Amino acid sequence: MSAFAALAIFLVAFYFIATEKANKVKVVLIAAGLMAVLGLIPGAEVFFSEHEGIDWNVIFLLLGMMIIVGVIKQTGVFDYLAIWAAKKSKGRPYRLMVMLMAITAIASPFLDNVTTIMLVAPVTIVVCNRLRIAAQPYLIAEVLASNIGGAATLIGDPPNIIIGSRAGLTFNDFLMHMAPIVVVIFAVFVLAARWLFASSFQYNADRVAEVMALQERRAITDPRLLVRCLVVLAAVVAGFGLHAVVHIEPSIVALVGAGVMLLVSRANVSEVLHEVEWPTLVFFMGLFVMVAGLVHTGVIAAIGTWALDTLGNDYFLAATALLFGSGVLGAFFDNIPYVATTAPIVEGVVAAAPDPQIGQALWWAFALGADFGGNGTAVAASANVVALGIAARNGHKISFWQFTRYGIVVTAFSTVLAWLYVWMRYFL
Repeated sequence: MSAFAALAIFLVAFYFIATEKANKVKVVLIAAGLMAVLGLIPGAEVFFSEHEGIDWNVIFLLLGMMIIVGVIKQTGVFDYLAIWAAKKSKGRPYRLMVMLMAITAIASPFLDNVTTIMLVAPVTIVVCNRLRIAAQPYLIAEVLASNIGGAATLIGDPPNIIIGSRAGLTFNDFLMHMAPIVVVIFAVFVLAARWLFASSFQYNADRVAEVMALQERRAITDPRLLVRCLVVLAAVVAGFGLHAVVHIEPSIVALVGAGVMLLVSRANVSEVLHEVEWPTLVFFMGLFVMVAGLVHTGVIAAIGTWALDTLGNDYFLAATALLFGSGVLGAFFDNIPYVATTAPIVEGVVAAAPDPQIGQALWWAFALGADFGGNGTAVAASANVVALGIAARNGHKISFWQFTRYGIVVTAFSTVLAWLYVWMRYFL
């Protein structure tokens, strides 16, 4: 009975989020409260349990990076990069979009996709404001590119870190097995973007001429502060990259980096904290509690166990189910808690596989499905939620369905291409 109650609360909340008939922060707080009142989550443990509660690593990673971005913003570097990008693309909409997508996709495997979006989104909004064009298509394209690019490495997407830890896979393992198909899918996405966003491309010759006449160097308001900020940012990025070696959580690296950034910049703390996307953080916490209800009552585990039991010993069918099933479920349940919940089920199936290669194929199918499923809806991945929060804060609101209609298309062709890749590389 408790499983039905948890599922009902989740589906009703998801309906209100998807239709935007109520503020999403209010919805998740009410839903999370109902889960607690009805005893569908493990009481106070929801604040402390790693697998059945709020993922504080994600929350504090976001908080730390929001503070870092808030300080960097004061240097004027985002204006500099925006003018540079506009001039390099000559204001041509598709060319500008491809440039921003490429920057995002290349950075995401090494910075992680959430951090990349937090750095690139402000630049995008500034350049679109300069050119007086709608920022929404460019932000959506960047998020989709970020989720694709982040799938290439162990640290590029949070679900990969969970899978790597559970399966004993290294940074190089992800690079060798995931990067090839990520490159192919990104190339297809670049071509598809011209068709997907065609109706949104705008070109204002007069405005472009004004931007081309600007001197981007003049946008830097404090060169010394910029140098200090870039040194701290480089140290934070290095800390992310060394996660597998030093075993320090990215959230700790981000928080220490935020503290050092505030110290060396001597910025006004109140002003910087004003830049933090507090509604986004609260939304994430409520969403984690909602998913915790599904986890604790056994809804997600039951779905996964039933699906895999149905497949029997057909491991190619199991890989297919993992890939497409993760693409669908990851799109609705947020791929971080989904992966954390489903990974033990996959581990059990892998243990029964006849040889290690088949077992690894199942892990890669699971990772590809979860990563690309993160593009499925506006709440499917951390980067999506963060981008929508930044967009709304800057007057470029992106609705749930405005994002999702593009995300579904990209998820569909990404998972099909990933399935062909898994079949040809591991089962053919």
